[in-house]
Amino acid sequence: MGAASGRGALVAALLGAALGSVRAEPSLHTLSEVLFCQPDTPSLGLSVAFDSEQLFSFDVPNMQWLSQLPDGPAWPTGTEQPQELQHDTMLCRKLHDELTWLATGPRPMPEAKGIPVADVFLQQPLQLGYPNTLVCMVGNIFPPAITISWQRDGIPVTDGITHLTYIPMEDLGFMRFSYLAVTPHSGEIYSCIVTRERDNISVVAYWVPQDPIPSDVLAMAVCGAVTALGILLALLGLGLLLSARRGSTWGQWGQRGHSPHTH
Repeated sequence: MGAASGRGALVAALLGAALGSVRAEPSLHTLSEVLFCQPDTPSLGLSVAFDSEQLFSFDVPNMQWLSQLPDGPAWPTGTEQPQELQHDTMLCRKLHDELTWLATGPRPMPEAKGIPVADVFLQQPLQLGYPNTLVCMVGNIFPPAITISWQRDGIPVTDGITHLTYIPMEDLGFMRFSYLAVTPHSGEIYSCIVTRERDNISVVAYWVPQDPIPSDVLAMAVCGAVTALGILLALLGLGLLLSARRGSTWGQWGQRGHSPHTH
């Protein structure tokens, strides 16, 4: 009974934090709390999300809730304290072990697996030689057991990296983000490497800085192209006009030359 009332308070508190004082038309939203346990690393994970936006994750080693939103609210005081989660984690592991034994006996249970899909992009518009952040977005993750690493020109990068926790999705898969602080220069090649070690599967996404055309040069080029197109269309119109007049003149001369003579 206490757990049920605590969950109700959690839902009310999180909805208030997520929606704030917005008064909009009623719409369908999903507030989810996902707990997973598995033989891989991490062995436990707990996340609270509003639609596809992760609000909180539970740091199992340090036994504390962490906000996943910039300047987001803190975890509601007195709601689902770490000691209260021990029952849920023990139940998850027990269910996993018992279902595995019932399904396959001493052998590991077969599981659905998704091949990760990675995409790399800049957080801010590109300016060569200026600090920026590369984002590696990894989707279609299942099970949630991948490692993300970065390379620049084929050399591993270890500084300036921030990994976020797994974000549960509506299709029962997971998404994960990794950030790399960079100062891009022309000719560099960055790669985000996603590895699922148990299956020895790796997916690589590349990003190469493309030198953007300066806005003043682009504006001049567009202006020049428009001017040239205008001149071309004017010449084409003049040519059509002269051709039409010439055809009309020849038609009149033809009619005069073949007019019947009266006797």
